[in-house]
Amino acid sequence: MVNNSHWSRVAESGTVIGMQILLFCYRVFGRWAFRLCLFPVMTYYYLTRREARKASQHYLSRLTETYPDLGRLSSFKHFLMFADILLDKLLAWMGRIQLKDVRFHSDGQFDAAIEQKQGGIIVVSHLGNTEVCNALAHQQPNLKLTLLVYTQHAEKFNALMKKVGNTTQVKMYQVTDMSPAFAMMMAERVEAGEFLVIAGDRTPVTGQQRVSEVTFLGEQAALPQGAFLLASLLKCPVYLMFCLKQDKMYHIYTELFSEKLSFTRQQRQALLTNTVQQYADRLAHYCHIAPLQWFNFYPFWQKMTPQTQQTEEKQ
Repeated sequence: MVNNSHWSRVAESGTVIGMQILLFCYRVFGRWAFRLCLFPVMTYYYLTRREARKASQHYLSRLTETYPDLGRLSSFKHFLMFADILLDKLLAWMGRIQLKDVRFHSDGQFDAAIEQKQGGIIVVSHLGNTEVCNALAHQQPNLKLTLLVYTQHAEKFNALMKKVGNTTQVKMYQVTDMSPAFAMMMAERVEAGEFLVIAGDRTPVTGQQRVSEVTFLGEQAALPQGAFLLASLLKCPVYLMFCLKQDKMYHIYTELFSEKLSFTRQQRQALLTNTVQQYADRLAHYCHIAPLQWFNFYPFWQKMTPQTQQTEEKQ
């Protein structure tokens, strides 16, 4: 059973027509016109979407010690950043963002795996703009991606992406749970040198059975085990990838998370929780680099402490 506050129940805002109008403004008049048109739209969304606004304030309150200058309207800035990166998602699939426009930061392990055609799992998140990574895959013939996604909540945006760009080279697989048949299918793809791309910061659509309670940004949160369970089944390496917009340019960070994960039956849950905690620590690290670029506008931590609520009311 999925509760009403689960991210998959959050209705997608806007329409394809509305997004097409904004995209038309960008094409004809440039980015300044897009932002000008977007400002009243995001103002309306900010004022009418109380839960999303509160979720943003709650998240940003976790970063105030590091970024005390986020500002009084930091939550509204958070919404504007989301909209700005939404445009970049479309531009990436339209081919407007090229390899030359991106800076890569890698420990070398991921690049070597691509050259040797050794597949694996890439854990991404809703921090920054993963669409840039997916779109750039078209420009790297040796890189093959299979995106494991839950797209029901973003059907309108995905429909627009199909209209503005060619997404056929990056495979998308709709998944709600891991069955033996699914694992076998993914094993074949990894053996063929493909990389499975999985978000590591949203709990399973089917419920809370495969999650670990870990500390994220100083507070207990439920994060999914799925990517790491699948990696242990496939006996393949796990990489982390983050794509952050810094100084008006995208920076893609890739790092080897684990060469091979193994969870014994006796210590399975403890080892899984430790692994998920390590991921949460790396996610928090990159959240501190780009605090306004983590886009989970729903009650991520579920419960807010009285102290946190008082902090939010001052923002």
